[in-house]
Amino acid sequence: MVVNIETLQKIAAEELEAAATFLMKMIRYPSVPGQEHEMMQFIEREIAPLADKVERIEFPADFNKDPEYSFPVEGINYAGRFNLRAVVGDDSVKSPALIFNAHTDVVPASENQPRAFDPVRENGIIYGRGACDDKGSVATLYLLLRILKRLPEKPKAKVVIHLVNEEENGGNGTLRMIRTQEKADAFVVMEPTRGRLMPSVRGAVWFRVKLRGLAGHVGSAGKTVSALKLAVEAMELLEQYHAETLAASRGIQFFDDYPNPMPINFGRLTAGVWPASAPNAAVLEGVMGLLPNRTREQIMEGMERTLRERGSEKLRENFSFEFMYRHDSHVTDPDHKVVKLLQDGVKKVGMSGELTGMVASCDSNYYSNFLGMPGVVFGPGDLIVAHGADEQIEVNQLAQAAAAMANLAYQW
Repeated sequence: MVVNIETLQKIAAEELEAAATFLMKMIRYPSVPGQEHEMMQFIEREIAPLADKVERIEFPADFNKDPEYSFPVEGINYAGRFNLRAVVGDDSVKSPALIFNAHTDVVPASENQPRAFDPVRENGIIYGRGACDDKGSVATLYLLLRILKRLPEKPKAKVVIHLVNEEENGGNGTLRMIRTQEKADAFVVMEPTRGRLMPSVRGAVWFRVKLRGLAGHVGSAGKTVSALKLAVEAMELLEQYHAETLAASRGIQFFDDYPNPMPINFGRLTAGVWPASAPNAAVLEGVMGLLPNRTREQIMEGMERTLRERGSEKLRENFSFEFMYRHDSHVTDPDHKVVKLLQDGVKKVGMSGELTGMVASCDSNYYSNFLGMPGVVFGPGDLIVAHGADEQIEVNQLAQAAAAMANLAYQW
C-alpha cells in the first residue's frame, strides 16, 4: 500500500464514525480538573489495542510542591491519578520522534448549558462540553491511532501521544510529562485552532492581589480605609501598565493582526460584609497576557512595581501579590520543518493552514521553554465556542486533522 495523503484521507473517512462515537462517550464524563480519573481509565481501555505501548504516568503525591505547579483546585488529590502515554513504533528509539499532546479536562458547564455532558449530534456537528476544547483533539488522536493501525508500514518517526490532565487550571498534566525529560524532534500541542497553525503562542500570568484596609462604620469617615477602594485603584493602575506594555509590544510577528493580543482581565473581586462598613480586606484576581518581548518575571515585577511606585500612600503600603499561573510565550521559527510539513498536509486535506499567533496561553510553553523543543499548536474546532454554552465541533474536522497529522508522521 502506498502511503500518501489520499490514502490517509480514505482511511480517516472509513474510521471517522468510530472516532465520533468515542468523542460522544468522552463528553459524558464530567472531567473537570481533578475529576478526570474515570475518563482516563476509559481512554486507556480504548487506545490499548491501537498502540504498541500504552502506559500510565502517575502523579507523585507531593506533586503540588513542584515550583512550576499552577493554580490548585480546592480539594484536589493526586493519589492514583495519571496521564497516559501511548507509542506507535520502537520506544527504544529516541529519534526520529514526534510528540502529540491533548488535554482531557474541561471547564465546568456554563450557567445556560443544562445538557453540557449529554452530547447532541446534529447535521454533522457534535455539541457538548469539551467537544472542541479539548476532547475533539483527543478523539483526533484516537483516530490517528486507528489510521496507523490500518497501515502495514509504520512511520519512520516514532509517534508519542501525551494525554494529560489539568490543562485548564495551568497545565499541571503537561508539567508532569516534561518532568520525565522525554524529548522528541518536535511537538504538536492540540487546541481548537480552526485548522490554522500557531508557531507563536502568547504567555500569561494569573494574579491575586490582596489589599488591606481599616474597617469601620460609614459614619467614621477619615478614620477608615476601604480595601475595596484600594482594589479599584489597583485595577486602574494595572490597566495603565497593561496599555504601556501593549504599546511596547507592537511589531511582533503574527500578533499585530490583533487589536489586543495580550489582554488584561479582572475576573474576581471579593470584599466586605456590609454596605455601611468599610471592608478590612479585598482580594482581586485576574490574568495578564504577555508577548515574546517580555518574560513572565518581567511582567510580574512590572505589575508589583506599578502599584508600589504609582499607587497612593494607602495602596503602596497595603498590597501583596500572588501569581498562580506563570507561562512564558512559545515561539518556533515558522520556517521550521514541523511547521512546513504539517502545513502542507493541513492544506491538502482542505483545512486553512494559515500561520498565525495564538492569543491564549496553552501547554506548548512546557515543551518549548523547558525542553527546548520546536513545535506548533494546531487542532480541529474553533476556540471562539470553547467554554461556551454552544461548544461544538464539526465531525469532519476530526478526519481532516487526523489525516494531516498522520501525513506529518510519514513525511518526517
